[in-house]
Amino acid sequence: MAPMSRALATLAPTLVLVGMGLRPEVGLAQDFQQERSQMVEQQIRQRGISSDGVLSAMREVPRHLFVDRSHREQAYDDRALPIGDAQTIPQPYLVALMASLLELGGDEKGLEVGTGSGYQAAILAVLADRVYSIEIHDELGRQARRKLRELGYENVMVSIGDGYGGLPAEAPFDAILVTAAPRRTPQPLLEQLRVGGRMVIPVGEYFQDLLVITRTADGYEQSRVDLVRLEPMTGEAQKPDRDR
Repeated sequence: MAPMSRALATLAPTLVLVGMGLRPEVGLAQDFQQERSQMVEQQIRQRGISSDGVLSAMREVPRHLFVDRSHREQAYDDRALPIGDAQTIPQPYLVALMASLLELGGDEKGLEVGTGSGYQAAILAVLADRVYSIEIHDELGRQARRKLRELGYENVMVSIGDGYGGLPAEAPFDAILVTAAPRRTPQPLLEQLRVGGRMVIPVGEYFQDLLVITRTADGYEQSRVDLVRLEPMTGEAQKPDRDR
């Protein structure tokens, strides 16, 4: 189901429903189509990502509209780009890899920790039914909220706050994607995962293990996928007692 056709009946009072704007940049979403197709074929499919849903979402979502105008010509290059507040938008392959590891079928309620520019949230919006996203950097979160509204992603709810504790009022979640790296997996996020749900999270310091954690009836199963480099999780995750 396309993001523009989804509607949500209720909202928690601290969250904001996006997607009701006039979409002034929607015409620009048609630009760079050839670059997006090349990105998918050369950077993503050739590296082993075969999910039709993820490949389609990566072709559809206009990455160049989630970066600063000064970087639009580089938006489809195989690299991360700065987005302000010392944060980056990850390289396209990593966005696609993390989305594919969630194995979304289209009817899930997902949580994203670390909205950033809003690009990963837009990808998830195409793949899932509802997406809740949390951003600790106030201005980044507000910019992402506006951008998602302008582009019509109606099924994304953006909140400003510390994502270490997740969103207990909306739990449990079928899928959780963490885009910033804590030193250890946050216990609150584990507890907010539905039985049978999956979490994709980078854990570590300078380099991190990209983990897939599945909640079972008896506990959690964990597998390591790759070694990655993402921005560290800030806020509550940086407290010394969170290393224990």
